[in-house]
Amino acid sequence: MSLPLRAALYLRVSTARQAEHDVSIPDQKRQGEAYCQARGYDLVETFVEAGASATKDRRPEFQRMMEAGTTKPAAFDVVVVHSFSRFFRDHFELEFYVRRLAKAGVKLISMTQELGDDPMHAMMCQIMALFDEYQSKEISKHTLRAMKENARQGFWNGSLPPIGYRVVDAEKRGAKIKKALEIDPLTADTVRLAFRLYLEGDGVCGPLGVKGVVSYLNTRRILTRDGGRWGIGQVHRMLTRPTYIGRHEFNRRGKTKVLKPDDQVVAVEVPRLIDQATFDAVQANLKARNPKVMPARVVSGPTLLTGICFCADCGGAMTIRTGKSGRYRYYTCSIKARQGETGCKGRSIPMPKLDDLVAEHLEKRLLDPERLEEILSAILDRRQEHAQRRRDHLAELNKKAAEASARLKRLYDAIEGGVADLDDPALKDRITELKAIRDQAQVDAERAQAGLEGQREVITPDKLRAFSEAARRRLRGPNGGYRRDYLRAVAQRVEVAEGEVRIMGSKSQLLRTLAASQGVLPAMGGVPGSVPRWR
Repeated sequence: MSLPLRAALYLRVSTARQAEHDVSIPDQKRQGEAYCQARGYDLVETFVEAGASATKDRRPEFQRMMEAGTTKPAAFDVVVVHSFSRFFRDHFELEFYVRRLAKAGVKLISMTQELGDDPMHAMMCQIMALFDEYQSKEISKHTLRAMKENARQGFWNGSLPPIGYRVVDAEKRGAKIKKALEIDPLTADTVRLAFRLYLEGDGVCGPLGVKGVVSYLNTRRILTRDGGRWGIGQVHRMLTRPTYIGRHEFNRRGKTKVLKPDDQVVAVEVPRLIDQATFDAVQANLKARNPKVMPARVVSGPTLLTGICFCADCGGAMTIRTGKSGRYRYYTCSIKARQGETGCKGRSIPMPKLDDLVAEHLEKRLLDPERLEEILSAILDRRQEHAQRRRDHLAELNKKAAEASARLKRLYDAIEGGVADLDDPALKDRITELKAIRDQAQVDAERAQAGLEGQREVITPDKLRAFSEAARRRLRGPNGGYRRDYLRAVAQRVEVAEGEVRIMGSKSQLLRTLAASQGVLPAMGGVPGSVPRWR
């Protein structure tokens, strides 16, 4: 006697409201258990997905079911759903996951849409999935239209309100209760405080940046609405949210978080929490401090090693720390500064000491003309070999173009002498082919010639000496910006270890700098810019 098939029941409703009111889950469960009993299935597990859309696979219970059904041996033989739309409302995804289950020997069965295993029933399954997907998109479209109209009338659509507001009952329309926002006295002062700190400071120091506001709130245990600690992203979103000046924007972003066009956004009037002048001043400050608008200090500041100095132990950046009210400045491991010795044992070194050490080493070792010639000899040899290969290739292309031209000339001579018939299709094809070969070879030859002309870098001993003298002079000059630019043109990374400092750079970058200097100034175009990742 064969063993009964093991079944898993997958139950799903689309919204959390349906799940809360038990609209569909109990009914699906009752029908599923009766279905399994009537067919002699052994129901081994039930997966319940409360409030999750079937248009995507980011469903915890769905993924748990797929993992149990595709591991070997599978935990069950069939998956029973009320309808295929409970499993997926995307025809491509439905087919993908049905095939994954089938590879593990597991079959998907719908209680209300029973199908066989032949090709016709497989086609019917895909057609039903297409209808489910269409229906889902139509429902989504109509739902969004209703929510936008609800927002136009000044009502709230049910999402979590911004901090500083709470949701209250506004009016009753039939069985539905319309919601609206009002200022929450428990959290409104936190919002006002954040704006005031950013613009004016706390009375002890001047205006605080976003990070300073975060530190102030967390240090004084002014927690978020759910009792957590503040983060930079949360405070930045709060400082830029137009809701606080009485204009909440509904439908600003879609499911993919991409900004929508302005004509699809609905402005909802809400109670004002921040006055317009304060909000505008904060936006102007944020824009001025945006690193995409204002260059970061790592690029524009005169500090010699900022941005290229790193701790050799943990790889963290060495950042500037001050002591004695700013009289002393140090390069300090940023990981140790933030996390203490649990993050890195780290080290601090006086800024003038490390700056002089690096500059002196570069001046005496790297920028010696003989040392420069030794470092660059290998890369110059490689470039010469590469240039020779390009010259050989150029010669081949010119030869190929000349041969095609000569063959064309012989054909034209044969036509003029009456030896060849111009109406011969084979002759026409041959002429067309030779023209194409000639034209392509000429284009390739021009491109190769341009590449060769762009590589004419003649590094002479005189240029090496001139560059060495200019770089040494600038490294010791009083202008911090020139010192920084010259140093970064020849060295791109400095690692500080316990007993040594390692200076590293790119030979190619050094060669480009030297070639562009023309014996006077290095080309700063090769120095990397800085647009840090926002927040």
